[in-house]
Amino acid sequence: MSAGLGGAAAIVGIGQTEFSKAAGRSETQLASEAIVAALLDAGLTTDDVDGFVSYTIDPVEETELVRALGTPEVRWSSRVPYGGGGSQGVLLHAAAAVAGGAARVVVAYRAIKARSGERFGRAKVSTRPTSAHSGSTASQWCSPFGVLTPASWMALNATRYMHAFGVTSADFGRAVVQLRDYAATNPNAHFYGRPITLEDHQSSRWIAEPAIRLFDCCQETDGAVAIVITASDRAQDTVAPIEIAAAGNAGLFGEEIASDHYRPNLEVMEGSVALATQLFGGGFTRSDIDVAMIYDAFTPVFLMQLEALGFCGFGEAKDFIADGQISPAGSLPCNTNGGLIGEGYIHGLNLTVEAVRQLRGTAVNQLDGPRTALVAASRTGVILQRPL
Repeated sequence: MSAGLGGAAAIVGIGQTEFSKAAGRSETQLASEAIVAALLDAGLTTDDVDGFVSYTIDPVEETELVRALGTPEVRWSSRVPYGGGGSQGVLLHAAAAVAGGAARVVVAYRAIKARSGERFGRAKVSTRPTSAHSGSTASQWCSPFGVLTPASWMALNATRYMHAFGVTSADFGRAVVQLRDYAATNPNAHFYGRPITLEDHQSSRWIAEPAIRLFDCCQETDGAVAIVITASDRAQDTVAPIEIAAAGNAGLFGEEIASDHYRPNLEVMEGSVALATQLFGGGFTRSDIDVAMIYDAFTPVFLMQLEALGFCGFGEAKDFIADGQISPAGSLPCNTNGGLIGEGYIHGLNLTVEAVRQLRGTAVNQLDGPRTALVAASRTGVILQRPL
């Protein structure tokens, strides 16, 4: 599914809570705080909202959220599958709703207590199919063999990737060093003020040898973010609208939420290859992208997406990064907030907020006048654009 939306919908508000390791309040409260902040940013109120969109593995029930916010009437609600891989699909759903007239103001949100609540990285075996944040029945095929956590799921693909293309742990480390450089100057980031060297990365302990070290993992974070979407004609009345110029959703046969162990080529993120054909199939080229936010739950996933999205050849992401191309002076600055590895893990949606800030000109690590941003999360993605 894809949509060349042609600017029919726009982001008009963004909001977030603090990112922490112990929020001390429920996910519903966190979501409510981020949504109120986003509506304030948009110059709207909870009375204006008539749509909500999130994605699976979300603990916040829409009915509780509506009650907490006091929203009078909901005309549209939906959820996108694939967990964090579906994070950018919320913009496709929201844009389709407002462009088609099914709703006027849609809020996309994510609230999570991934550190003080139920942690994604903790092994948990249960007969219940929804246990351990699996979001599907796939874990029943992995758990008996000790593949119990997202890191272990992804390590199977990453190890094949390393073997196929001669990629090393140090190659992953060079990406992490750049992400931590961005995070070190971002006051919202967990690793604010704490850059690292390649030696630091190589000294961090193994989580899933030989592919994933501790510093290759995203942060277990408590917090919430929210994004307000309206039709473009309504958005003209807001301060800084950002157009949703294109959006795509590529769910392939045999894919699961965090592992694609049933696809023919484990070394290639085929969902991202399919996504790229949607986003760059008409109107946009890769050279149009001024800044990219690419889902980095684990470093190997970041490199594999750079290749699958077509910014470099297969097996060439390590050289692309070593040449400085994801740095502020590179051809494709990436994850300028520090990414999920450096800033925090709000299941990918904080990358969208950073893209909006870059296009508005309000980011902490602000680039020089970017107009077009890509946000990609494995199998869902958007191209955002600042109006001329």
